[in-house]
Amino acid sequence: MNNAYHGWTLQPGAMTLSDLRAAWAAHFRVKLSQDAAAPIAASAALVKTIVDKGDPAYGINTGFGILAKAHIPNEQLEQLQRNLILSHAVGCGELISDAVVRLILLTKIGSLARGYSGVRPLIIDTLIALYNAGVMPAIPVQGSVGASGDLAPLAHMTLAILGVGPVRYKGRIMDAGEALALAGIEPVTLAAKEGLALINGTQVSTALALHGLFMAERLVEAAMVTGALSVDAARGSDAPFDARIHAVRGQPGQIAAAAIYRELVKGSAIRASHLVGDERVQDPYSLRCQPQVMGAVMDLVANAGRTLLIEANAVTDNPLLFPEDGAILSGGNFHAEPVAFAADTLALAIAEIGALAERRIALLIDAHLSGLPAFLVREPGLNSGFMIAHVTAAALASENKSLAHPASVDSLPTSANQEDHVSMATFAARRLGQMAHNTSVIVGIELLAAGQGIEFHRPLASSEHLEHVHAQLRKRVAPFDADRFFAPDIEAARQMVIEGELSASCKELFTVLHP
Repeated sequence: MNNAYHGWTLQPGAMTLSDLRAAWAAHFRVKLSQDAAAPIAASAALVKTIVDKGDPAYGINTGFGILAKAHIPNEQLEQLQRNLILSHAVGCGELISDAVVRLILLTKIGSLARGYSGVRPLIIDTLIALYNAGVMPAIPVQGSVGASGDLAPLAHMTLAILGVGPVRYKGRIMDAGEALALAGIEPVTLAAKEGLALINGTQVSTALALHGLFMAERLVEAAMVTGALSVDAARGSDAPFDARIHAVRGQPGQIAAAAIYRELVKGSAIRASHLVGDERVQDPYSLRCQPQVMGAVMDLVANAGRTLLIEANAVTDNPLLFPEDGAILSGGNFHAEPVAFAADTLALAIAEIGALAERRIALLIDAHLSGLPAFLVREPGLNSGFMIAHVTAAALASENKSLAHPASVDSLPTSANQEDHVSMATFAARRLGQMAHNTSVIVGIELLAAGQGIEFHRPLASSEHLEHVHAQLRKRVAPFDADRFFAPDIEAARQMVIEGELSASCKELFTVLHP
């Protein structure tokens, strides 16, 4: 994509993670690159040739799945495709957010536009019109096992261009037919192969996993900032961040993480105040081993990003058409195992970010470990301080442990055992949103706790980076002098975490996370 014509030009097969992050964060108009027209037209022409010849071809003039032996007459092909969408729109649960629906639409447009799916230009043009108008299909999040495509949720997506079912438009839920009329978009009648091309594919699981990826990136940044702030609040050592330690191990994420921590704490007067005369020999692991843990997290996030970027640009429906030699091939690109594995590793990463942050909160509120007032309040006993805020963090960290159980190791056969091994990628990706929310609360609580710890070291200052973060926190949340209604403070801190505010002044430190 690029910023020509005050919008984006989508080049099929060439979207970047930066493109996808931008689409996730905000809605911009999009158009298709001109060189996509020829491949789209060629694959649509091949479908027409097959229909005209009348030879059985799966997905074009046959039934689906185990019903593939049923030959469908030409005069019923449009009804076949419409029936396919109506019968497969069986999702349930809450609706997928607009940010993720944008990713679903973009990746589906990009996949179809590569010219291997046999859909007419009209179908892609209508999807683009839907996207540009902000007509967001109402897609329930549950109902896909992540193989044979994300059939149910993509069927709900497809209903929108038929003018059937609900959509979100201009801030409210309305009938798709009404929304299309308001937006000036004509509903389509599906031709041979088009319904199957629209619902086969991994776009829903991939979009949900991309959402998890982008949230994980923000959590990594925020947790490294709060972790560095906790080092100063606990008067910890920066010696474990020395580059020589990490160079001899050689793990790339660890080396990069240590460099970030060194920069975050550089110039701290709090650190300088206890370089001499501090009787402690080593800090607890939650402070000392941050480069090792967060570096490994960074590596997992980067690996998941590479897999998901490939999938976001991939052709994953079935069967596929190859106009250069007239071949129509049935395969299994709809099987979302790569997405499931990527989502499972992101779950591990998100859980560990929260687990490590929870341990630092526990350290800070323990007067014996931190040297700070018990529960980070001046009159403990009369005041409970951060006692129960830590309990909330512990509850969410524990919840994430259960959610982190790999989804990809599960499989239930479907479609009368024709689809006898599935990836469960859609659930694997879906649960990342809840896990990211949990971890954002934990890191937000650490921000409050570490910020409170810094108050007890005044007039000494932390580093320039960390003092900026502390000042931003104090614009939203006052120091904790005595017990008060605490939940609004936690929510304010969580918002800072999830909005990327903690790393806003030192974004250049985290460029390694944004290829």
